[in-house]
Amino acid sequence: MPDIAVGKGLHADASAIIGYRSSRAGPAGLVLGADAVIRSGTVIDLGSRIGARFNCYLAQFSEIADDAFLAPGVTIANDLYPGQASSAAVMSGPLIGAGAQIGVNVTILPFVRIGAGCLIGAGAVVVRDVPDGTVAYGNPATVRGEVRGLRAIEDRVDAVAMSVSRYRLAAGVPRGSAAGMGQR
Repeated sequence: MPDIAVGKGLHADASAIIGYRSSRAGPAGLVLGADAVIRSGTVIDLGSRIGARFNCYLAQFSEIADDAFLAPGVTIANDLYPGQASSAAVMSGPLIGAGAQIGVNVTILPFVRIGAGCLIGAGAVVVRDVPDGTVAYGNPATVRGEVRGLRAIEDRVDAVAMSVSRYRLAAGVPRGSAAGMGQR
């Protein structure tokens, strides 16, 4: 049985899964901080460490297609002018296309359509539609290229011996720039 430590004050809906064993190799333990709110259908993998007052929320009227991935900290909005009755009447979350990959701490505003197979970079604020198969990042998120044009991951990282983080960004590869774009 894996080592699971859950802080005081946990509120988890009955269908939430805490301590899921992923198919990927990794640490078997799980630490979940105090006062976490885990909503229906949430899955928390083993090998995670989550701080206090964790809360996962997906805005009403959002649509997420098959095989999409949302990294930790993704925020989805559904109300353009919160508190205004006219805005509430047309409330709409975004649509995230099949196989889209949404990076950590991305914010997606109402009415936005993210195309199939897109890659949205960490920290982006998506305020307008993103076409199928493209890479977008920044604030506001701007299309910077195509997913098929990304450099192979093996060309972007170096192994780190004696570290649980295992890899680092390779020397000479700028962070958060289009320099990661290029032929495979």
